[in-house]
Amino acid sequence: MSLQLYILIGGSALILLLLLLYIFGGGEEEVIERLERYAGPAPARREDARSRTATRRAMPFSETLNRAIAGRGFAEDLRLQLARADLKLTPAEFLVLQIMMAVLGFLLSQWFFRFLPLALLGLVAGFFAPRLYVAWRQRRRLAAFNAQLGDAINLMVNGLRAGYSILQAMEAVARELPPPIATEFDRVVKEQQLGLSLEQALQNMLRRVRSDDLEMLVTAILIQREVGGNLAEILDTISFTIRERVRIKGEIRVLTAQQMLSGYVLIFLPIGLGLILFGINRDYMLNFFNSGIIGYFMIACTIVMMLIGFFVIQRIVRIEV
Repeated sequence: MSLQLYILIGGSALILLLLLLYIFGGGEEEVIERLERYAGPAPARREDARSRTATRRAMPFSETLNRAIAGRGFAEDLRLQLARADLKLTPAEFLVLQIMMAVLGFLLSQWFFRFLPLALLGLVAGFFAPRLYVAWRQRRRLAAFNAQLGDAINLMVNGLRAGYSILQAMEAVARELPPPIATEFDRVVKEQQLGLSLEQALQNMLRRVRSDDLEMLVTAILIQREVGGNLAEILDTISFTIRERVRIKGEIRVLTAQQMLSGYVLIFLPIGLGLILFGINRDYMLNFFNSGIIGYFMIACTIVMMLIGFFVIQRIVRIEV
């Protein structure tokens, strides 16, 4: 076997071993981690305790990274993005995962294409693949949350009319409905039990779930607590509005499905076809790179035109409701 194949096998085995340690090497959860799961980011004075707790769970070579990024702005933003995607990872663990995926992408690209520029593209693609996965999980979770929100408000309205308090109505939502909405309302209830105010608990949920419909619900609850009024009637009106928005969005999604698919075909078909041709006839595809500035100019123009067409299609089919 060639040296590249040995490197690929060894690197893949190392990354697989690290991933297994990643999954099964964590210790027991500490009290601070449990509180943080419900209450969101802790105050700055608890940062050292959080860092110590996280390092005990992280892989050995990520301990230094945990200490280095603790309290940094990008680390807190990454922590929030992971919470919105409902991924139980620390920012340091996620960064280590990105590095491992980048190395794996570089090794696979170099072994398959045997061409350094494409291997570097594989490295970049592997590095950003976890980010794309987090964004995809966020979109899927937000769509599921918005689809369940109308039923959750109806359940809250029925509970309020039956004499429940607002907290008891939220507890009923957490008990009766499936995730992800049950998980979020359960966190609100537990934050209340841990001593947070209802306003802070709702703001934490709104920070984890960036939904316009949820923001409308939270605003209605907070205003009603300040000025009074019939909360059940207000929530009933909000529930009708949300259900109509969900219905209209579904109809728009059906009517624009073909155009959305055309955009994805436009951006991914040329890339996939080019990679297949590179694997089948490598010498032919290398002519684009060996012909000097003209070949690179052609590739750059192709990428720019693909991106322009994709974003124009996305702009046309994206209809705000």
